[in-house]
Amino acid sequence: MRILYFTRADSVHDQRFMAALAGSGHEAYVLRLYEGDYKTPEGVSAIAFKGIKGPLRLLQIPGLVARLKKLLEKLKPDLVHAGPLHDLAYLIAKTGYKPLLSMSWGFDLMRDVNVDAGMASRARFALANSSALITDARCSAQKAVELGFDENRICIFPWGVDIDKFSPQAVVTAGKRWREAQNWQDKTVLLCLRAMEANYGVDVLAKAFAIAAKNGPDLRLLLLGDGSQRSNIEKIFDVAGVSEQVWFGGRVPNDTLGTYYGAADVYVTPSHVDGSSVSLMEAMACGLPSLVSDIPANLEWVRHGENGWVFPDNDPVKLAEIIGKLKNDDWRAMAHQARQDAQEKANWNKNKQKLFDCYQFVHQLKDKGLA
Repeated sequence: MRILYFTRADSVHDQRFMAALAGSGHEAYVLRLYEGDYKTPEGVSAIAFKGIKGPLRLLQIPGLVARLKKLLEKLKPDLVHAGPLHDLAYLIAKTGYKPLLSMSWGFDLMRDVNVDAGMASRARFALANSSALITDARCSAQKAVELGFDENRICIFPWGVDIDKFSPQAVVTAGKRWREAQNWQDKTVLLCLRAMEANYGVDVLAKAFAIAAKNGPDLRLLLLGDGSQRSNIEKIFDVAGVSEQVWFGGRVPNDTLGTYYGAADVYVTPSHVDGSSVSLMEAMACGLPSLVSDIPANLEWVRHGENGWVFPDNDPVKLAEIIGKLKNDDWRAMAHQARQDAQEKANWNKNKQKLFDCYQFVHQLKDKGLA
């Protein structure tokens, strides 16, 4: 099949999908909406397209739709794989081109449609004109059904991770060296990779850690990433007097993440909204028990007391209580269970086959005149 993958830019997730397409035997193309200098894997052809700078604005839609319509008429893909729903999939839906395989990125269905009427309207239009839908979590699929989409046309699979690259054996040596360099060998190390933005609750983690660390001198927090809330988060630690127990790493290359997973004892994701978190899956694959907010997507992965811990979303006091008691739990059993769950559910080498199965499903719908 000739497949067009239409995305915003060039995230780690995009690279994973393109790499899968490159080795699939399909004739694969990628089209990016945002301007940028992007790397495209061998085996995927990048389409020259004058993109936009920053998020899609309403005034840009008519012109983009006209240009996309001409492009699609020329390329004639057998299907277009596009997402998020309210911008990329919506633009393709407006061209009238079919078949359209829309893909939710989690935040579009679990957050955006609930807070912005325009985004909700565009997401509904995209769904109404989609032949099928990909989601990475059951909760996202349920939201699509609530918006009127046929549950029999939803392909659900976690985007998954490389469970060989992210494994206890692969990360332990580098992680041990990092801990030694910080003199953290005998400390309890928490790791969080979430962006320091309102949706991801890192400020909640900061408040909780500030409480727990006052009575836990052996606690350490390793924060990677950045965002608009960083200065506020730093202030929380400063005021509490626990800054020396926190290490800010900023944004780091994806190929260095194993070092930090290997250095940590527990992974924390305090998100208020999410799909299946790739960093959570990576942490589990590395054998880390995880401490997560009780949002629906997290509960599809973490079972309290079995492979991690669950706290009420946006509750720093309860989170602090769990952090303070971490040493009392059997991490070895949880670590083993986390790794086992990742092997069963988060193996990208297996899960990407579900992507190809979904392509085939859409192709069959097209052959039957049902796309």
